[in-house]
Amino acid sequence: MSQPMNAQPRLDVRGAVDLSALARPAAPAGEAGGPPPAGPYTVDITEATFPELVQSSTQYPVVVLLWSGRSPASIDLAADLGGLAARYAGRFQLARIDVDTNRQVAAAFQLQSVPSVVAVLAGQPVPLFEGAYPAEQVAAVLDQLLAAAAANGVTGTAPRGDGSPEEAEPAVAEEPPLPPLHQEAYDAIDRGDLAGAIDAYSRALRENPRDAMARAGLAQVGLLERTQGADLVAAREAAARDPQDVDAQLLVADLDVLGGDVQDAFDRLVDLVRRTAGDDRERIRVRLVDLFEVVGSDDPRVGPARRALASALY
Repeated sequence: MSQPMNAQPRLDVRGAVDLSALARPAAPAGEAGGPPPAGPYTVDITEATFPELVQSSTQYPVVVLLWSGRSPASIDLAADLGGLAARYAGRFQLARIDVDTNRQVAAAFQLQSVPSVVAVLAGQPVPLFEGAYPAEQVAAVLDQLLAAAAANGVTGTAPRGDGSPEEAEPAVAEEPPLPPLHQEAYDAIDRGDLAGAIDAYSRALRENPRDAMARAGLAQVGLLERTQGADLVAAREAAARDPQDVDAQLLVADLDVLGGDVQDAFDRLVDLVRRTAGDDRERIRVRLVDLFEVVGSDDPRVGPARRALASALY
């Protein structure tokens, strides 16, 4: 299988807790100090059931939350991820692991702090993020993961996992349908057709240049297409050999954003803007603005990077 996300991310540790201090067992799910009860498509995993999780990841993506009762951010993130698991209705399974009582699993993931979120895709770990983020930002990361899963043929549906009878389910308001071109792009991503998704989002932007969702979607899918099959180690070596090779620097920046090294990517391209001119400088500027769309304007790293870009240009 081709690795969907090659980079090891520089994990954001806002709200995280040093694991070396963890000693006491956490509260069970549903009790004070523990995560909410497992809902649809959510399971609690132990060291004994961990091999089953890895095996199931060959059928559908598994998103692993490594949490601790010592981290309030863990509990908040568990609630947000549980809601997203229900909303995505089986496109991935949420697996929650208490690192206080399952330390071998924490060691297997080389965990340093909690909360931490890692995907398992076709048996391979895919680091996603560490720390607490708003649900809408987490959803954007999940969309990228699902696009990578589709590209690798992992498209099964996870079991509900909560054991609740269908008749006991609360009524859920249906989400409004997507605009036709957005739905076309979404369907293309689901089947791994990134070029088709880019075409659909591009047509949506031609129809409405102010369509922010289409602009963000186009940037995200473009990033996935540019990095398909790329090897981070080889890309870094090529960029180090020739710091003036714009294409090599752009590829490393793309891979860094995909892997979570957002600040490194921004710094690399701002520095490259300062050292270039003409068409090369414009290409770099356009790519950096595109990566701002991928990360999202509400990310605290984007504002300073925009100002650094403006300073480098003028």
